[in-house]
Amino acid sequence: MTCCTNETERVRRIWDKLAPRYDKDIKFFERVLFSGGRSWACSQASGLVLEIAVGTGRNLGYYSPEIRLLGIDISPRMIAIAQERARAVGRQADLRVGDAQALEIPDESVDTVVSTLSLCSIPDDRKAVSEVKRVLRPRGRFILMEHVASPLRLIRVFQGALDWIAVRTEGDHLIREPLVHLKAEGFRIEVVERLKWGIVERVAARKAS
Repeated sequence: MTCCTNETERVRRIWDKLAPRYDKDIKFFERVLFSGGRSWACSQASGLVLEIAVGTGRNLGYYSPEIRLLGIDISPRMIAIAQERARAVGRQADLRVGDAQALEIPDESVDTVVSTLSLCSIPDDRKAVSEVKRVLRPRGRFILMEHVASPLRLIRVFQGALDWIAVRTEGDHLIREPLVHLKAEGFRIEVVERLKWGIVERVAARKAS
């Protein structure tokens, strides 16, 4: 099932178009802003793991061999690249087209959900967090590494100016704050780290029992 809104379809088209060059485009930002973030997030995962918005599979090499991995993404072209990467690195994973706003996964069936740089581009991020809560087992963990609004006023003003462009060209929201939705959905926040002038946020949260 897919959450078929006009914005969801627009975002799907954007990421299908960006897929062939995504790995090249993200390298600079990975080095400057997000260094170590993917390995940190994947190291927190255990059991049956769902990665939402798996993209081109840049996290695949960081997961422990013991975990069972399911990855979904709204973009078929992103998933195709991720599947090629999984074969290249020898990673067994179920990678499929799917919508984080309407997961085709049974209730309380997943041990860990991982999200790296994904809630920023999901049209209804609150709905995605609600779906994560639904599919997590009691006391399951939600691990995030996201770019968020900086607490520093000057940087936040600059982010706000760029946000208007990013949302329209890439469906990428620069000034969201996932913690608001996690708390609203009743997650217990265990870890919060802010890095790079507060632009990057790492969060580990646990679903209530």
